[in-house]
Amino acid sequence: MLEINNLVKYRGTQEILSGISFKARPGRVTGFLGPNGAGKSSTLRILLGLDRATSGSALVNGMPFAELHNPLVTIGAALDGSGAHRRRTGRAHLRWMARAAGLSSSRVEEVLEIVGLTKAADKRVGNYSLGMGKRLGMAAALLGDPQILVLDEPVNGLDPEGIRFIRTFLRERAESGNTVLLSSHLIGELAETVDDVVIIKHGKIVADGTLEEVIGNHSNLEEAFFARTSAHAGDAV
Repeated sequence: MLEINNLVKYRGTQEILSGISFKARPGRVTGFLGPNGAGKSSTLRILLGLDRATSGSALVNGMPFAELHNPLVTIGAALDGSGAHRRRTGRAHLRWMARAAGLSSSRVEEVLEIVGLTKAADKRVGNYSLGMGKRLGMAAALLGDPQILVLDEPVNGLDPEGIRFIRTFLRERAESGNTVLLSSHLIGELAETVDDVVIIKHGKIVADGTLEEVIGNHSNLEEAFFARTSAHAGDAV
């Protein structure tokens, strides 16, 4: 489970996060939505130990990321591309990650197959398309076969077949009892995948519930999103 508890973040005098709280639960895909600059990236970076909160907590199975004994087998994340050196091949990047985490090299071949990147595994990452880079990031997140996945824009740059694969794969992970937190600007696609939705605006949570609860009287998730994030909408759940 992922738990965000009264999380506050300041940069200088600017408040980025205003005491937000929400959970991403096992067995469910949770969508995390918000306009650019709303605080999504700051929240995810704090959760993954890449930034510090001013106050509050972000917990992975009840503890901060920094206290996890072996993070790669607990939580897998794909943020801001693959994170691989452009001159490395995809396979070399994954093997380096596997060695650092004490994982078998056979797991590298497994995740390459899972994400459909086996044929491109020996190409340099600098020659990858945007979609191939997303697949490599997903492969890296899956290396430790983690209980929890945190993914930022996982289908950006993928063709329809790739999008369908990601949707099906994430649903299967959740149905197996795993936790999935998914951030995306593709609201229509996200609505086909998630069980729960959290919407953030100006560093505050303005919606948090099941997909059906958040849609409410609106015709779809996109309408519900814009109703809660437009200039005249309120700033609290």
